[in-house]
Amino acid sequence: MLLGLIFLFAIGLALFVIYPMLSSRDEEKSTLPVDVTPAADLKRRRMVVYENLQDLEFEYQARKIAPKDYEALRENYRAEAARLMVASRELDRGTAEDRFIEKEVAARRARLRDRAAESYVCKKCGFNNPVPVKFCGNCGSPISNPRA
Repeated sequence: MLLGLIFLFAIGLALFVIYPMLSSRDEEKSTLPVDVTPAADLKRRRMVVYENLQDLEFEYQARKIAPKDYEALRENYRAEAARLMVASRELDRGTAEDRFIEKEVAARRARLRDRAAESYVCKKCGFNNPVPVKFCGNCGSPISNPRA
């Protein structure tokens, strides 16, 4: 009886270990991490370049790198960091089309704020309706458009 339980436990353990290797992964269902955006990628790459610069400085101070090699590598890393910073700024600034869209969105939001500030007072009962409505919330009579 004990031998049978040990055998079943061993089989269960083997299946538990082997199952992930045998199961097929559905690549279409896999998701990317949340921070995989162009801005996050540029930031990550900048941080790698900064770390490389720090490591290079440490190696030079420890006299493991020749001065000529140090200068060449440092200039390469600085150029890469500058290129990534410019790319980040361009991404933050956006294109002319993005600026146009943002301008239009701001204009529409301003119009909505102005419309929401309009008064919807019922002429029949004097009730001030808090939201834009076609009929009074108190007496049910039609509300005329205040802009008309």
